[in-house]
Amino acid sequence: MIEWAWIADHVGAIAGRLAQHIELTAIALAVGFAISLVLAIASVRVRRVRPFVIGVAGVVFTIPSLALFSALVPIIGLSLLTVEVPLVLYTLVIYVRNIVAGLESVPPDVIEAADAMGYTRNGRLARVELPLAVPLMIAGLRLASVSTIGLVTISGILGDSFGGLGFFIFERPTFATEILVGAAGSIGLAIAVDILLGRLQQRLTPWSRLDVALDVATSGRSAAQRVPEI
Repeated sequence: MIEWAWIADHVGAIAGRLAQHIELTAIALAVGFAISLVLAIASVRVRRVRPFVIGVAGVVFTIPSLALFSALVPIIGLSLLTVEVPLVLYTLVIYVRNIVAGLESVPPDVIEAADAMGYTRNGRLARVELPLAVPLMIAGLRLASVSTIGLVTISGILGDSFGGLGFFIFERPTFATEILVGAAGSIGLAIAVDILLGRLQQRLTPWSRLDVALDVATSGRSAAQRVPEI
């Protein structure tokens, strides 16, 4: 049974935990993206680096989050780093794979055209390759965002200084109302962020919607041509 009186009395605390949840998530996503972008570019340009980068990121991703959070406490103490280090590490495998896939999806003739126009290697990367890789990069960001929001919830085991909405789940395991507030808040936040990033993707890549529309129109014409006349 939900105790609505408790929720009404703790609106300020819930809003504060929500803000903390968003902050911890945003830091991890930003730092993880910066590191992953460098690793992904290196993986595309130096092929022998890729197996190592993807392999290490994949191994880190398989480590249970609860164990990793707990293992860092005796090493670096209970601080913001204790939360952010695992969160950043878990974003790497998602980001790197999507950025690499995005960069490799650029058609070779586009790259040749950019070279013919006099772009330097870095200039071509910034002006041609990265913009064309945006759809897959944002897809990675959406997946990493939802994953990180869930992991921030688990970091509530570290105490009342961290964990965002997850704090309510671990504070009193027998109090259903508080657990539901933390769980429902985390789920709602993940859904809201995914929707917002989906709309951002549509705004940044309007050509992708045009491509889909053209594909549908072409498929429709092809199907109409195959219909036998009566």
